[in-house]
Amino acid sequence: MAKQPMLKFVNVDRDMPEKRDAKVRSHDFDEIYAEYAAAKAEEQASRCSQCGVPYCQSHCPLHNNIPDWLRLTATNRLEEAYAVSQATNTFPEICGRICPQDRLCEGNCVIEQSGHGTVTIGAVEKYITDTAWENGWVKPVVPDVEREESVAIIGAGPGGLAAADMLRRAGVQVTVYDRYDRAGGLLTYGIPGFKLEKDVVMRRVAQLEASGVEFVLNCNVGEDISFDAIRGKHDAVLIATGVYKTRDLTGPNAGAEGIVRAIDYLTCSNKVSFGDEVAEYESGELNAKGKKVVVVGGGDTAMDCVRTAIRQGAESVKCLYRRDRKNMPGSQREVQNAEEEGVEFVWLSNPVGFTTGVIEPEGAGAGAGRVRQAMVQKMRLGQPDASGRQSPEVIEGSDYAEEADLVIKALGFEPEDLPALWDTEGLEVTRWGTVRADFGSGRTSLDRVYAVGDIVRGASLVVWAIRDGRDCAAAILEDLDAPAAVAAE
Repeated sequence: MAKQPMLKFVNVDRDMPEKRDAKVRSHDFDEIYAEYAAAKAEEQASRCSQCGVPYCQSHCPLHNNIPDWLRLTATNRLEEAYAVSQATNTFPEICGRICPQDRLCEGNCVIEQSGHGTVTIGAVEKYITDTAWENGWVKPVVPDVEREESVAIIGAGPGGLAAADMLRRAGVQVTVYDRYDRAGGLLTYGIPGFKLEKDVVMRRVAQLEASGVEFVLNCNVGEDISFDAIRGKHDAVLIATGVYKTRDLTGPNAGAEGIVRAIDYLTCSNKVSFGDEVAEYESGELNAKGKKVVVVGGGDTAMDCVRTAIRQGAESVKCLYRRDRKNMPGSQREVQNAEEEGVEFVWLSNPVGFTTGVIEPEGAGAGAGRVRQAMVQKMRLGQPDASGRQSPEVIEGSDYAEEADLVIKALGFEPEDLPALWDTEGLEVTRWGTVRADFGSGRTSLDRVYAVGDIVRGASLVVWAIRDGRDCAAAILEDLDAPAAVAAE
């Protein structure tokens, strides 16, 4: 009888890839987790129980066929495992690195519920696809038939790139317009290298270029080219701009020098990692070196900022969040990594204003109007609000001052006013400013104009943007085929 390759969770413990020592990793932007060796990947994949109702799959936004590619990995059929993984996920090596598996697939693993420790799904997913790249199994897309129709995609983030991939597979001509000088959106400029090294993103972009996707970069729609001009050039337009407008702090001196947006700070750091010369970094404006850094917020962007500041050589890094650790929106795994690296979390605290003054010694970044302190109120959790989360309440008389040379706003993102920016009538938005689009198809109020990702959902996960892009590509193909179907009748 053949040896049972699976269901080894009783005898084999959960074992993540080795994590680099915090004292070492906090000085560079390399990824913090090592790769699995082949034997270890097979061993960890063999822990899967192959349950009849795989909650890992149903709780994955892409509904990845996780049990099947775990079994294929456990039996050393890696090329087949990659094929199964790629069939539902455009960028499995990226999701394996940055998805919050603890809240999605791994958090719903059946053996986790029985006390045996979840299967290391994300680490195995990363291993499968990295192995596929190393062995040349990942090829440029070559469609069976080239089509005449063209689709414009505004935004080269995960949603736009996922749609571009699916449309090219169907032979559609695809042009991607993006405001930045490199494609990838937040994958490139928003997420630090210690979570997602940039060559991982760039090789996917190169694959799409080799597949025939045209990229028009450094292109601001509404300035360099009008939205109407794009509509006139293409048979369909997909809006995948993401959300970049930062929620602001309030209170006295909230606009002082030294109080910066998280997206500006992270973009600057990532550009420097690419080897670019960035004036704001050289001047110290967006450089934490030697500074007392305060980051305001409790999401994954805040975690990216505090861990970046540590690597830039900050004197101290504190994260202020108005709720407690249990109620923060960011990944608990990221909080643990940040604490290991020297970040201090100040829970139940909220800045209500800032003081300014001269920073000594005078020099780069110093000045009379720069932030000196954050004035902080201590909070407690009261009754649940409409969302079910406990609302923070001020503890009267608990105010104190937190010294700060650099304050980073990581309070979340809101959509830009696209109809106004693009001088476009008829593009309907919701009361939150997101583009109103049909669930699943991405169809908007304008004919042959679609929208996906954060510009529809609000700030969300990369994996949801990928799901939206793939679903929308299917709807675009359906609509492009509709005139032919009518003509045939």
